[in-house]
Amino acid sequence: MTRFQKAFCVILCLSLVGIPAVKKADFIQIPQIKSEDLERLWKRLPIYGYLQEKAVWEPKKEDPETYEKIVEANEEYLAGKVLDENQDSVEQEEEKEKEKEQSEKEEESVQAAVTPHPVLDLSAERLADYDYLVNNFFIIDPNTQTSPEQLNAANFLAEDLTMKQDNSKPQILIYHSHSQEDFTDTVPGDSSTTVVGVGDYLTEILQSQYGYQVLHITDAFDIVDGKIDRNQAYDFAREKVEQVLEENPSIEVIIDLHRDGVPEDRHLVTEINGKPTAQIMCFNGLSYTTNNGPVEYLPNPYIQDNLAFSFQLEYQAAQYYPDLYRGIYLAGLRYNLHLRPKAILLEAGAQTNSVEEVKNAMEPFADILNRVLTGQS
Repeated sequence: MTRFQKAFCVILCLSLVGIPAVKKADFIQIPQIKSEDLERLWKRLPIYGYLQEKAVWEPKKEDPETYEKIVEANEEYLAGKVLDENQDSVEQEEEKEKEKEQSEKEEESVQAAVTPHPVLDLSAERLADYDYLVNNFFIIDPNTQTSPEQLNAANFLAEDLTMKQDNSKPQILIYHSHSQEDFTDTVPGDSSTTVVGVGDYLTEILQSQYGYQVLHITDAFDIVDGKIDRNQAYDFAREKVEQVLEENPSIEVIIDLHRDGVPEDRHLVTEINGKPTAQIMCFNGLSYTTNNGPVEYLPNPYIQDNLAFSFQLEYQAAQYYPDLYRGIYLAGLRYNLHLRPKAILLEAGAQTNSVEEVKNAMEPFADILNRVLTGQS
């Protein structure tokens, strides 16, 4: 107890004992008490003994049998705690191991995307073989014709199709001659789930990841009087694109983005970087038909440039994404590819693909497009 507490107890006891003896006095005068006198007086008070007993309390001991049960219960509890902690530790280690494996797989996928791993023989000697070139890189429509002079891989690869990047002005144009082309899970009335939405995604990738400035035309050229009509879609699209090119002469690359039409039991899909990815195909016009020869009313001074551009894209894909490209389809007309040397018509997936599969294809396509435009080997 503190000195104050002891003094209070002493005064309390004196008051109880001494009041009767001094009841005749007018007041009670409490003398000054020294520290040693207070201690001696304190030890003589009955309350001192009581407090001392309370201070020297000993806990009650259990009988041997109860004590043994308590010990056993404690041992079981502690053992359980140890097992729980060990289990938590094991689970944490397993989780870390899974995360590590997943990270390694993702890294392997990315590494596979940036490391050449061609399936085809891409040697100059092999590509010089016209039959080998046609069988592995081109699909020739029965209504047109070509020749070894026109399809020359060495000439295609020697052409400089690089572009000095300047994101202060538009350099790439994306549009859709057939804007209403859809997919298995397209939502009616929602253009983001059509080929236009795929164009939006490609635009985003080229701008955010590669730093290009891209113009995306989303006009519907295949709607006439509220109905789908593609008879003049390429003419309507050309008028709009020519206007945009006149306003933006900095544009060097033009992509007319489509999706193909295939039998309903055919699914153009592969896996790239762990994602289901629609396969793609370039579509080139030769302005030449088997029956009539050169199509004079559809002149294209850039046929060889267009072919070189398509071939270089597929050549890059053959190195880095061997399963992505289906080939380069050669048809007899022009398809507005005469508007720029670096113009392509790209078929991304088909009506049997999902929107996600086709959008996933835009990621490797943007990569190979950037490789061609920057001159990466």
